[in-house]
Amino acid sequence: MVQALDEYDIQPDLPQALRLLDEMNNNFKQVSDLVGNMLQRVKTGELSTEYGLNFLEIKYHMLLNYLINLTYVVLRKCSGHKIEKDPSIDRLIEIRTVLEKIRPIDYKLRYQIDKLVKTAVTGASVADDPTSFKANPANLMSQLPETAGADGDSGSGDESDDSAKVLQKLRKAKAAKAGLGKPETSSTGEVYVPPKHMAVPYEEESKSDRARKQMERARKRALGSSLIQELKEEYLDTPVEISSSSRALQKLSRKEREREEYEEKYLTRLPITKADKHRSRKLTTLGTLGDELTSFGDISALDDELPSSSASKGGKKRKAPKGGKKHGKKRRFR
Repeated sequence: MVQALDEYDIQPDLPQALRLLDEMNNNFKQVSDLVGNMLQRVKTGELSTEYGLNFLEIKYHMLLNYLINLTYVVLRKCSGHKIEKDPSIDRLIEIRTVLEKIRPIDYKLRYQIDKLVKTAVTGASVADDPTSFKANPANLMSQLPETAGADGDSGSGDESDDSAKVLQKLRKAKAAKAGLGKPETSSTGEVYVPPKHMAVPYEEESKSDRARKQMERARKRALGSSLIQELKEEYLDTPVEISSSSRALQKLSRKEREREEYEEKYLTRLPITKADKHRSRKLTTLGTLGDELTSFGDISALDDELPSSSASKGGKKRKAPKGGKKHGKKRRFR
């Protein structure tokens, strides 16, 4: 009965499994041919791997190890062996964690990698590349002959020497760009190399992203409110921290501790604004006790709503109309 039930469960999935195995065999043949061709080109020196990105090399090695371990796990499962407490499972978890952690680095290098790949495929830089629109120092050179300024009035000795040095450097740069020769080094043996900054496309933040970030800040502020902390202490199994001060005073002392650590680390004094002074003076009084117990507007973000307390505080008072007539009769005295 059990065997018949197993055959009944396997029968619908059998054609799909066979089709997937055929696709795997075809893809395996294509990958084998491609990798063999690339290895042959690398051995003959047609493809150079000397100036590659180390980040991509590490990433591809980890992906290869991940596929090897994954194939080994599939082989053991198809062979009927147990995979419980197998070292390959731990290796898969470790590699997957590292790949998830390096994803932000991969995102930052995506523009540079795409540009290098496009240049390698086409063999030339793109015409609308932002890095190509840079200043050309050779255009600042004078188009007049060198003897043209000999008949004019000579200035001071320092100014003429500086101008000659600048012109000499510009001529060397122009000659090096035209391929006429290698620029000569100065008397100190050093050649000035301007810094190269890689252009990165600007991604404008949309309204939905701003609303999402605002909601996240409101939710984080709501989770750190005194009411939520009291509920956590009451219903969770975590140990309760007994303190003689309120949540607001604890938050203020934590900020003061962070300020002191920053000042001690960087040996500098941070300015204290009037708002900070007013906030610390207000928390030291008993006037904020009622606000701590009756303030529920800061937890409305947990219901996917923005805090309504800020909207209520921003309202304006109605002003009485000026010059209006007083209603009612005047009281007479007899």
